[in-house]
Amino acid sequence: MEFEAVIGLEIHVELNCVTKMFCDCPNRPGDEPNANTCPTCLWFPGALPRLSQQALEKAALLCLGLDAELQPRSVFDQKVYYYPDLPKGFQLSQAHLPLSRGGGIDIVDEDGASKRFRIHHIHMEEDVAKLVHEMEGHQPISLVDFNRAGTPLVEIVTEPDFRTPYQAMEFLKALRTRVRYVGSSECSMENGTMRCDANISIRPRGTTQMNTKVEVKNMNSVRHVGDAIAYEITRQTAAVEAGEAVVLHTRLWDPDKKATLPMRAKFEGPCVPDPSVPAIELTPAWIDEMRSRLPEMPAARAERLARQHGLTPDEALSLSTDIEVARYFEALAGEGIPARTAMHWLNTQLLPAVKERRLELAASLVTPTRLAALLGMLGKDEINANAAREVLAHMFESDETPEAIVEARGYKQVSDPGALDALIDKVLGEQPAAVADFQGGQAKALGFLVGQVMQASGGKANPKVIRGLLEEKLGGSTETA
Repeated sequence: MEFEAVIGLEIHVELNCVTKMFCDCPNRPGDEPNANTCPTCLWFPGALPRLSQQALEKAALLCLGLDAELQPRSVFDQKVYYYPDLPKGFQLSQAHLPLSRGGGIDIVDEDGASKRFRIHHIHMEEDVAKLVHEMEGHQPISLVDFNRAGTPLVEIVTEPDFRTPYQAMEFLKALRTRVRYVGSSECSMENGTMRCDANISIRPRGTTQMNTKVEVKNMNSVRHVGDAIAYEITRQTAAVEAGEAVVLHTRLWDPDKKATLPMRAKFEGPCVPDPSVPAIELTPAWIDEMRSRLPEMPAARAERLARQHGLTPDEALSLSTDIEVARYFEALAGEGIPARTAMHWLNTQLLPAVKERRLELAASLVTPTRLAALLGMLGKDEINANAAREVLAHMFESDETPEAIVEARGYKQVSDPGALDALIDKVLGEQPAAVADFQGGQAKALGFLVGQVMQASGGKANPKVIRGLLEEKLGGSTETA
């Protein structure tokens, strides 16, 4: 019997608000443990929560960016469960009346067809505290850091539309792009600002029933989500084929073992309306105001870039996937750098260098203005490509202008025929075999001779001028060479 997977995702996104969801404590979970706490987020008696306006606005923008419909009325509930990271015994969440319903994202599937993957709803909730597990001598202990308690979150709950790990991974990538565009979150799974749980079940292909699901947690990268789903499909399929029942429970993904491991039985506590947080009432005028704040989204931006700069749809889409890359490209183009030159240097030189140095593009010393100045020198043949790459490396370490770096380190390209003539004659005298090969009709020999002159000049000679001078001396032409 052939089986297919039925997969739904629950994605927690941490909003990049200044304060926590219900108090004025700084929203900085990584600070010294328990530094950012107050009676409200510690839930002392008499301390009442107060919803952050910024959290509501950022959550609303996120919903609109995912084509969801904001609801006129939403409320917070007490989601009850007992765990050390939640000593008050419940989490404030929107279980019954969420902030938005509907929405979805179109992605291109493995077969090349565009498919819509639906969102069921998006709700707001507070994050819980963080457990820190350590050893005290030979005794394991667990500590609680309340800095994270009360961090503003939204949870995006999809429909069970996914059938393959690939679909889930592409959805997460597209969702991350959209959320970054609206500015509500950094959406970094590695840094914990986006977390994904996957609910996975299997059924005989061609049937429609919904069977018992297993929830998989602890996935800190898009790749791990795909690997965990693939493993769980295989595990459940083997179990069913062996006559075993799939039991509702939670599992953890172990990236070292590349396997899901049992965590605990699935606990569903009561969920009741919370009397301390007033209902959220959204007027049509307020929703329209939020909608007016939406930026140009990735698909629209890609279409515009292709139209304005003569790029292919795939090229424009690749530039638009990351909002910081898109902004950088447009800044370069605004400095007069040709589109393809800008795209080439971004993709082949700048972005790999940024990644290698573990930097953020926007925080790099290599601003669009500085890179444009470097590329301008390259375009004027003041330096060659090799020198430009060397200068770029220096620009990551210093805020000197590219012109100053070129001057100080002697990277200026030599284009004066008079200065190159003697060097070319020397190389021709040293390479009689290559000269004979070229004059005998072997065009590749000219490239070899150009390289020899470049080497002899310490990489400073202009290869275009070298080629022209060699052709003059050897009686060839650019076309034949």
